[in-house]
Amino acid sequence: MHRLRLALLPAFALIACSCGNGVFAQNRPFQVEPLATFSEPWAMTFLPGGDLLVTEKRGALKLRRGDGRILDVAGVPAVSYGGQGGFGDVVLHPDFARNRLVYLSWIEAGEAGTRGAVVGRGRLVIEGDGARLDGLEVIWRQQPKVDGGGHFSHRIAFGPDRRLYISSGERQAFDPAQDMSGNLGKVVRLNEDGSVPGDNPWSAQGGVTAQIWTLGHRNLLGLAFAPDGNLWEVEMGPQGGDEVNLIQRGRNYGWPRASNGSHYNGRDIPDHRAGDGYEPPKIWWNPSISPSSILIYTGAMFPAWRGDALIGALSGQALIRADIDGANAAKADQWDMGARIREVEQAPDGSVWLLEDGPRGRLLRLTPRPPPT
Repeated sequence: MHRLRLALLPAFALIACSCGNGVFAQNRPFQVEPLATFSEPWAMTFLPGGDLLVTEKRGALKLRRGDGRILDVAGVPAVSYGGQGGFGDVVLHPDFARNRLVYLSWIEAGEAGTRGAVVGRGRLVIEGDGARLDGLEVIWRQQPKVDGGGHFSHRIAFGPDRRLYISSGERQAFDPAQDMSGNLGKVVRLNEDGSVPGDNPWSAQGGVTAQIWTLGHRNLLGLAFAPDGNLWEVEMGPQGGDEVNLIQRGRNYGWPRASNGSHYNGRDIPDHRAGDGYEPPKIWWNPSISPSSILIYTGAMFPAWRGDALIGALSGQALIRADIDGANAAKADQWDMGARIREVEQAPDGSVWLLEDGPRGRLLRLTPRPPPT
């Protein structure tokens, strides 16, 4: 059975102990500085100048100023909270310094108890000690809305082509990932206003199908572009089979027909194998680490990490580094953080910031560990 296979990591990557007020590992190349606490934080993004936007799952958007003050941002949408759903991702338009546009994802209630993710955009206004979103408009919706509270995904990333990429989970319903009449279990690609580019793989078919960039996904909780333009994605498998994927135009990633994990009841799923018609993951884990987010590091503060992926882990309670070399990826380090890591982000100065999951999730700043004296 798949769940018995172990994806081994270097022994040094697993040395950690829990001590006092935090977790500390002698072999971690960074020190950890707690900066603030948020209620069920989900995502964050830096503004030019160092201010930070943070979403909280129940529906709040917070602005942390450079001096540490935290403001409530007005004008946010009403969200459908519950299960894995609520307020989600936050990213800036590539021309934010000029147009002040912020893109957000959240869960919207539908008819008869159904729900679905949406993406909207609004203009961020900061005046003195106040902040608000003006002109918030929905530009994309998961279709169809279904019942249940899981696998919304709804991560957002702008590519070097200035297109908007959105991860859309299969809502724990399996088959929608292969159904081209809907956008569940897909990565979708849109113009910045939500319209569909004419060069999408199925744009000629029109409707929801035209949005689709890739298919065969389960619960995609991280999207990030590398400097070479490659799009990397992290995805939760079932029982085992968590994945790092290189997202390529028009490819089918196999779910639920192929996975390196097993169903929760132990029933087998065919492995990814050569010639099966499905794109295999570049990295996979068994047992699961529950990847929550991905960052391709480009800063100067940790030069050894430049160009590599940093991945937050929920059940794994870790920060994970994957070595990225062009279109290839390999496991490198796994650092025990002693808490579920919901989000990983790079600050303008090259430090790495993490959000812990949960009702009192801490905002953590990672900087290089000083050399021993």
